[in-house]
Amino acid sequence: MTHVALAQYAPGDDKAANLTLITKLVGDAADRGARVVVLPEYAMFTVPAMDRRFVDSAEALDGEFVTGLLSLAAARGVTIVGGMNERLDGSRISNTLVAAGPDGVAARYRKIHLYDAFGFRESDVVRAGELTDPETFEVDGLRFGLQTCYDLRFPEVTRRLADAGADVVLLPAEWVPGPLKEYHWSTLIRARAIENTLYVAAAGQAAPTGSGTSMLVDPMGVVVTSLGEQTGVAVGEVSAERIAEVRAKNPALELRRFSVVPR
Repeated sequence: MTHVALAQYAPGDDKAANLTLITKLVGDAADRGARVVVLPEYAMFTVPAMDRRFVDSAEALDGEFVTGLLSLAAARGVTIVGGMNERLDGSRISNTLVAAGPDGVAARYRKIHLYDAFGFRESDVVRAGELTDPETFEVDGLRFGLQTCYDLRFPEVTRRLADAGADVVLLPAEWVPGPLKEYHWSTLIRARAIENTLYVAAAGQAAPTGSGTSMLVDPMGVVVTSLGEQTGVAVGEVSAERIAEVRAKNPALELRRFSVVPR
């Protein structure tokens, strides 16, 4: 058993200010017993339009932002998962998640499914990640996997993490507001948890760039803890015992007849 925190806020274009707010939110989470803290997608830098500013502000994985997360993780004894615009070749970036632990980078994930939908074109400035084996990390005997925002609409992503042994899927997001979008968000989070009989911890950006409504959902689709539209932290418990109990009732992973094959 351990505790996972969702840190919800609205990142802006001031990277130093974003890191200062992250420090406050992670401190709050750690003080409340969290061992893993999930930040939103593009936690390092966000502007409303997908344009050149994301490229110009990008950093390497050994840059100031990740270095700051690592220092904070070591100081507070937690693992922090958040999104950044990772520098590539100067023309496009990777939308990258970093799991910064007390002892270094525990896992990385580069977003596979880019948000070319609902009027957005993330692929104009972002290069999709390669289809590699999922990286996971362990805290307090539980295994954590990573995916990002629009990946939520593709059930194969979460199923691959379940196949990799994940007990908890961490989902940083910038779920852009729009008609029925919050309904899609809550429905899909619960579906991914139920069909894979695991926890999903989804941390979104707050308004104006995100819909908020961060939530931790258990393997039966029950919301353990959540946030509304405000900046803040929600902390909830995840446990191997709950997963085992649900899988004894609903052995869906054992009974399935299909596997995930890359396209």
